Amino acid sequence: MIKKEEIEKIALSVESEESSELAARLGEAIAGQFGPRDETPLCIVARDPQGTLAAGLNGASHWRWLYVRHLWVESSQRGRGLGRRLMAEAERLAKDRGCVGIYVDTFDPQAAAFYQNLGFTRAGEIVGFPPGHARLFFRKSLR
Repeated sequence: MIKKEEIEKIALSVESEESSELAARLGEAIAGQFGPRDETPLCIVARDPQGTLAAGLNGASHWRWLYVRHLWVESSQRGRGLGRRLMAEAERLAKDRGCVGIYVDTFDPQAAAFYQNLGFTRAGEIVGFPPGHARLFFRKSLR
């Protein structure tokens, strides 16, 4: 039996080795119940003629869904279709990977409208996260 003092000691540990082991053990348990995650990272970038990063998208595909974790466009490059082109390329790659859908989340109402204009539908929200705002979740079927 683990004593209370040991739990507190463990809870305060931030060792990356322990974090990796925890993730691996949880991954094994989840795979046993839901099948292998088959996670594959995705990163797409756009550079200006000088080679400077102008926009980018990253995420990962898993369980036949693509998660777009980050989509960023340099403020001076906005309104030129870069975000739309990055999302189109992500969708193409997701289909190539056999994905059945894409999901994304945002705090930004402008970004929410952007995703909805691309055919995403709202799948949920957490009000007050971050404080005074809401985290919005969107999905798009690729079928």
